[in-house]
Amino acid sequence: MEDLVVNEIFHSIQGESSHTGRPCVFVRLTYCNLRCSYCDTEYAFEEGSRKSILEIIKEIGSFRCRLVEITGGEPLVQEGSLDLMRRLCDSGYEVLLETGGSLDIGRVDRRVKRIVDFKCPGSGMAKKNLWSNVAHLRAGDEVKFVVRDRADFEWALDRIEEFGIDRCSHILFSPVFGVLEPVDLATWILKSGITARLQLQMHKFIWEPSVRGV
Repeated sequence: MEDLVVNEIFHSIQGESSHTGRPCVFVRLTYCNLRCSYCDTEYAFEEGSRKSILEIIKEIGSFRCRLVEITGGEPLVQEGSLDLMRRLCDSGYEVLLETGGSLDIGRVDRRVKRIVDFKCPGSGMAKKNLWSNVAHLRAGDEVKFVVRDRADFEWALDRIEEFGIDRCSHILFSPVFGVLEPVDLATWILKSGITARLQLQMHKFIWEPSVRGV
C-alpha cells in the first residue's frame, strides 16, 4: 500500500462548493503541477510528511465527521490518492475531491464527488486544462471557475457552452479573493442568465484569510 505525502489534515467548516457550511475533514496532499497566479496554498507545493493510508484514515476518524475532502496542492499528482479515496468510500465516508482539472479524473472511484477547478486565463494556467475530463463528469460533480476579471468570466461562459458543461454538472463561480469584488461577479452571473452558484470561500470570512488549518 503506497504512502502519501500529506501537508495537513484538519477539521473545519467547508467554505466552498454546494457543501458550503458543512463540517468537513480536509486532507491536504503535498505537491502541485500548476502554479496559478492567485494560489493561496503555495505552502503545499513542497511541505509535508509521509503517512500511510491507514494512518491517514485513523487521523480522519478522530474527528468524528463523515464528510472528507481530498485537496492540495493537486491530490491526483500522487497515485496513492486514488486508493485513499476508494478506502474512505469503502468505510462509509462521503468523499469530495478538489482537483485542478489538468489531470485525468476518469480513474477516480465513482462514489467520489469531483469538484473540478478548470483554470481561467487569469490564472496563467488555462493551457493546462484537460478538457477530456468533461466526459467523465456525472450528476453530483461540480465544475468551478475562479474568475479574476470580466474577460475570465466571458471565457468561462464560452467553455461552458463549447463543452456542454452545464448539462453534466453544477457550475460554481468564485472571485479571486481580494482582487475581484463579489458584487461584480454576482452582477455578471445575474445578467448572463446562467444557472450557477456564486461562492465566496466562506472560511476566509469566518477566520483571518491567511490562517492555515481552518
